[in-house]
Amino acid sequence: MSIQIATLVELLKFNRIMTLKTIDEISSLTDPQSALAFRPGPGRAHIAWQFMHTAITEELFATDRLRKTDSKLSDLFSLYEKGSTAVDEIPSLNVIKNTLSQSRENLLETIQLIPETDLELVPAGLQERGWSYEMALKILCWHETHHQGQAHLTLNSWKAIH
Repeated sequence: MSIQIATLVELLKFNRIMTLKTIDEISSLTDPQSALAFRPGPGRAHIAWQFMHTAITEELFATDRLRKTDSKLSDLFSLYEKGSTAVDEIPSLNVIKNTLSQSRENLLETIQLIPETDLELVPAGLQERGWSYEMALKILCWHETHHQGQAHLTLNSWKAIH
């Protein structure tokens, strides 16, 4: 594995630690499902959607955009992929943690298959966006922090109300 890919993998691992800290904080609340269901405004995504969207985006990159392989999470794609509307059904903390774990495992497996010499290539699954492997990996590193931040802010808003 190249130094560049190894660094990105380490960043992904660190980002996940921060996401799991927020999830652990929610699990320590007296009503975690209420917090997970909280929306910052009408029609906005709830906290649970932020976490599940992170997981499903990683799964889509691992199984469709960076390489073509089957996914055991494909039934969740339409609920949490880009452009989806957060439904009122709220997954449990266990479902969220398991989905994050499974999709991350798949993503790390996929990333480790990318040779350093291919980083500038645009995989078939990203032709429309014109993103190289390198750009896709950078965006994945940013993506989790973006949605973890949204979940954290939304959680702080929930706490202020409760």
